[in-house]
Amino acid sequence: MAAPVGDLSEGLETPVQLLYLVTLLGFLVVGAYLVVRQVLVRRELEEAAKVLGERIRTNDASPEDCFELGVILLRKKLYTQATKNLEKASRMWDGEPEELAQVHNALGFAYFNMDRTELATKNYRRAIELQPGYTTAWNNLGDAYEKIKDWDQAMKAYEETLAYSPDNKVARNRVDSLRSKVSMAR
Repeated sequence: MAAPVGDLSEGLETPVQLLYLVTLLGFLVVGAYLVVRQVLVRRELEEAAKVLGERIRTNDASPEDCFELGVILLRKKLYTQATKNLEKASRMWDGEPEELAQVHNALGFAYFNMDRTELATKNYRRAIELQPGYTTAWNNLGDAYEKIKDWDQAMKAYEETLAYSPDNKVARNRVDSLRSKVSMAR
C-alpha cells in the first residue's frame, strides 16, 4: 500500500532528513547574512551622504567631499543630484589631474544614465585627456557612442581600451560584436 502524498518524511531515512534540514538552514543563514550586510552598507552610505551633504550646505566641503557625495548619489541612482555635486567638485578641484579624470568619468556616467549622451561623451573625453590610459573612461566612451549608434567611434574607443589593457574582456567582446555590425552595415 502506498504512503499518503502529504507525508514527505515517511520513507526517508534520518540522514537524508538531517541533510535536508542542514541545507535549508544553510540557505536561511546565507540569506540572512546577505540581507543584514546590504542593510549595513545602505546605512553607511546614508550616514556618509548626510555628513557630506551637511559639509556642502555649510560651505565647508572640499572638492573631494563633493566628489564622494556625487559617487554616493550615483550608487543610489540619483543622477541629477550627483551631477550637481560632481560639477561642483570639477570646478573646485585643486588636486592631481589624474584624480580629476575620475570626477569627469563619474560625471559622464551620470549624464549617460540621464540620456544626455553629448554631455557624457564630452566628460569621458575630458577624463581621457587628463589620464590617457584610463580604460574605464575609454569603455564608457565606447558605450556612449554605441548608444547613439556611432559604431566606428565606439569601436575606436574600445580598441583604445585594448591598447592599454589587452586582456579587457568587456572591450574585447564589444569590439567583436561591433565588427560584425560594421561589416553588415557596409
